[in-house]
Amino acid sequence: MITLHGQNIHLRALEPEDLDFVYAVENDESIWEVSNTQTPYSKFLIKQYLQNAQQDIYEAKQLRLAICYNKQFTPVGLIDLFEFDPKNNRAGIGILIKNSSDRNSGIGTEALDLLINYCFTKLNLKQIFANIDPKNEPSVRLFTNFEFEKIGTKKQWNLVNGQYKDEAMFQLINHQL
Repeated sequence: MITLHGQNIHLRALEPEDLDFVYAVENDESIWEVSNTQTPYSKFLIKQYLQNAQQDIYEAKQLRLAICYNKQFTPVGLIDLFEFDPKNNRAGIGILIKNSSDRNSGIGTEALDLLINYCFTKLNLKQIFANIDPKNEPSVRLFTNFEFEKIGTKKQWNLVNGQYKDEAMFQLINHQL
């Protein structure tokens, strides 16, 4: 079981008790754009996902962790590794803080710092990347503050509410490997 501890938060593996939180996140249409979700998820499907969430990252090719304040179990957000590619030592990162009142408070910064360190020191990844709407200034700022570099823009990549939007790709290379 993975638990990564920071000064104010910790990242932990998902548990069956997270069902209502994950259900609320996955079915919040206001954030479907950033998660590339197109349809609602049932509690049954999320329960099955949580039962299988303990799979090893090498099997599942992804890892989703709950972001929690220290000394609390209830998540305030999620941070993911996706498209994990152990052959080429890379993975994508996504982060979501559920409530706007918890955003811009340093939670995302601390969570991203913990996960970058985990990626580079425990998984020995050469590179990590993030796909971000270029107009999502808080996310662009978060990742560029960690020296992620914009390496390109996929033009008219995502169809959102009947309009095509660009998606920028940001990359951080581990120069220690």
